[in-house]
Amino acid sequence: MSKETEYLEAMYDARGSVADLATYFNSWASKSKTFVQSDFHRATRDVSYGEDNLETMDIFQPKVKSSGLLMFIHGGYWRSLDKKAYSFVAEPYVKAGITVAVINYSLCPQVEINQICLQVVNAGAFLYRNASAIGFPKDRMYVAGHSAGGHLSTMVLACLWRQIDYRFPEKVFKAGISISGLYDLRVLTRVPSLNADLKLNLDTATKVSSALMSPPKDVSLIIAKGGKEVGGFDDQHKRIAQNWRQVIFKNITCNEDDHFSIIRQFSDENHVLCQSALELLRS
Repeated sequence: MSKETEYLEAMYDARGSVADLATYFNSWASKSKTFVQSDFHRATRDVSYGEDNLETMDIFQPKVKSSGLLMFIHGGYWRSLDKKAYSFVAEPYVKAGITVAVINYSLCPQVEINQICLQVVNAGAFLYRNASAIGFPKDRMYVAGHSAGGHLSTMVLACLWRQIDYRFPEKVFKAGISISGLYDLRVLTRVPSLNADLKLNLDTATKVSSALMSPPKDVSLIIAKGGKEVGGFDDQHKRIAQNWRQVIFKNITCNEDDHFSIIRQFSDENHVLCQSALELLRS
């Protein structure tokens, strides 16, 4: 392994940067179970939005009239993890009267990242088309995601929705929140431990790099990162902050958080990240 490859492997080794990863995952699972079993929401699980058996979503609805919809996209470097571990993120938003859809998508290497991008767009299209049946105003749709889900959130915001369905508005989602995301995927072609599954080349990586796209018009984006992220995620954060600066609503650094602990702050109504997200969703 060359020194450059060794360096990049370390720069993007999010899991290797924390000592207690299993503790995080166990905590998420426990919090998600508690939330799902609570009685202040109505849950519809494993709703299919596509043909693949992973193209499903869990929809959590407030018992009061819904003021909007937040679609949440999990991380896992496009190749792992599952929506059921992330149900807990919905709690403060449902309590605030917002419907939350936590989605799954197919995983690499069974599919490529461009296919995942299309699946996530299809999830958004499904929610838009079924807004009345689910019970939320379709002109108040938002998207959020963590890590690879942060990348997918920005790709959804950049989507040319009229090419998906000419009856759609130019922007299906009003705004988004990207937490510890990746935005320029070209560098991942030089990280063998990741690209063995991602199977990117320079051309395909360029096509799915939101930081290389023109910022979408008439949307707002919160970007957040942990102060204890590995260096690659710092670089990615700086890239989207610069290239999409016209649409950045807030740029938040959670100084005491690493790549995994930061997602807890997104679900903590007493933390600035959650408070900023709620402010955006109410705007």
